[in-house]
Amino acid sequence: MFLFLLETEGWYKIDWFLPKTWKEYVWQNPVWLYIIPFLLLLPFFRWLLALPIKQRFEMVLPQNITKLRKRTWLRFVPDGILMLCLCLIAIALARPQKVNEKVERYSEGIDIVLALDVSESMLYEDYSPNRLQVCLETAKKFIESRLYEDRISLVVFSGEAFTLVPLTTDYDLLKQYLSQEVQINMTESEGTALGDALAVSINRLEQSNAKSKVVILLSDGDNNAGKVQPLEACQIAKEKQIKIYSIIAASRNEQVPYGKDALGKPAMYENSIDEATMKQMATTTQGEFFRADDAISLQKAFDKISTYEKSEIMEINYVQSKDYYRIYLIWAFIIFLIWLMLKTTFMNNALED
Repeated sequence: MFLFLLETEGWYKIDWFLPKTWKEYVWQNPVWLYIIPFLLLLPFFRWLLALPIKQRFEMVLPQNITKLRKRTWLRFVPDGILMLCLCLIAIALARPQKVNEKVERYSEGIDIVLALDVSESMLYEDYSPNRLQVCLETAKKFIESRLYEDRISLVVFSGEAFTLVPLTTDYDLLKQYLSQEVQINMTESEGTALGDALAVSINRLEQSNAKSKVVILLSDGDNNAGKVQPLEACQIAKEKQIKIYSIIAASRNEQVPYGKDALGKPAMYENSIDEATMKQMATTTQGEFFRADDAISLQKAFDKISTYEKSEIMEINYVQSKDYYRIYLIWAFIIFLIWLMLKTTFMNNALED
């Protein structure tokens, strides 16, 4: 018994009976808790069963004995203590436990470069309000959908290309740049340099050890500037096992609106698109080409890319549980001893027993 008490240090504290402690428990055998209400009714059932065979002993008592009637209620104290003992035994049988669960997650992230066209044609208004704004909002949603194990870089290009944000898991920083820093003609040269954009993206991913390296090239699809030819850059990407997802963000209309003319009507501009080059860039590197005619199809393109490029997550669960039934067994034993002692006092009704 002494060793039992040593193993349950602090058993005497009242904290074991506080509601906050009970809320922390996980019950291994909760069925025993449902027995407690029936245990509390045992004295009533005992009285009910004994009623038909109960004997009465008639006797004469002095009149002043009525002053002691209030003390007669004390004879129910032993029964109450016995019920408390049984309830504590039921609680112990239910095996209260505290569970400490720890989850460790492992993931091999994907390195993604988002190459975004910021040439003047991205202001065309076949998207509402324009191509660039829709692309920026869609890119932010894509970033929000990624796991924090994935590193993302932001490359912008028009006539030239440069890295705006290197590979990072700071998604808030990426979204901040997309909201506040990206604008039209961020380079000195005008035009659209698809090959240069891809070359800069490859340089970002060249030293990467990620299991999957991806470039998402988002443009209106007309290569008319730059020093590197798009298909030459594609061959380098293929050798370095970099996958390209190319997206044309433009409608299929031959002319698209941009600004107002002298009469206040929408000014129309030729919608020049090199779809063949964008498609070949994707197929050469075993990626996929998307033609997004509007904001909805652009979102669907990014959703598909998210489906294709998923990080594998491995979870290891550690569950450590500790039993506390001994605490309530100790209290039940102590209360049982108290009940035995009370049975030998004036509180016991010897005539009933």
